[in-house]
Amino acid sequence: MVRLLGVPLFLWLVLGPRADWWALGVLAFAGVSDWLDGKIARAWNQTSRLGMFLDPMADRLYIFAALLGLVVRDIVPWWLMAILVLRDVLIVASLPILRHYGYGPLPVNFAGKAATLCLLYSFPLLFIAGYEGIVGDVAQIVGWAFAIWGTAIYWWAGLLYAVQGLRLIGQTRRADRATDPGIQPAARAAATANDPQVIEGGQAAQKPIDRRAGDSGPPSSDSRKGATSPP
Repeated sequence: MVRLLGVPLFLWLVLGPRADWWALGVLAFAGVSDWLDGKIARAWNQTSRLGMFLDPMADRLYIFAALLGLVVRDIVPWWLMAILVLRDVLIVASLPILRHYGYGPLPVNFAGKAATLCLLYSFPLLFIAGYEGIVGDVAQIVGWAFAIWGTAIYWWAGLLYAVQGLRLIGQTRRADRATDPGIQPAARAAATANDPQVIEGGQAAQKPIDRRAGDSGPPSSDSRKGATSPP
């Protein structure tokens, strides 16, 4: 929560008095607190749905605030902000579709974490690049390197989310067809054999029964898998 409250403070420091060093201090505090928060949560095994939602949101808000400040001050072009914001808009637009199939937001992957780290490294350097001297020149080169590389990984992480989401939706739809009483038994058995994944909501996909020649009567046990919750 403290990290979230630092977002408007950071933006005001950048656009109001233009106290860049104080703004960089707020950004550094956000990065350290983010690392410390995750370390404490893993060490004490303390997680919550609210925390899993707010933690990546804070990172995205800092990225958006830093980009907005850089664009307003003509340090970076507007198209860089448009590219990064478009990716997040597509991710947010996919959430209702995932929720329709019973899934929540997908967990953050390694590529997404690496992209966020690169971008959060690049923005302070780009602010320093506005100052004269060799420090500003080096900061401009390194900052743009981090910005370009981070933007590429950011979109790559988005594609990985899309592939993962489509795969989950495909598994759920195949499992729905396999448990639909309206389809033919042979089609149901084939769909279940090809995709043994279990769907959400308490439904279970029954495995096809292997009846050898000479078998009579029902099988000795009913082979069903219990429902599992989505990641």
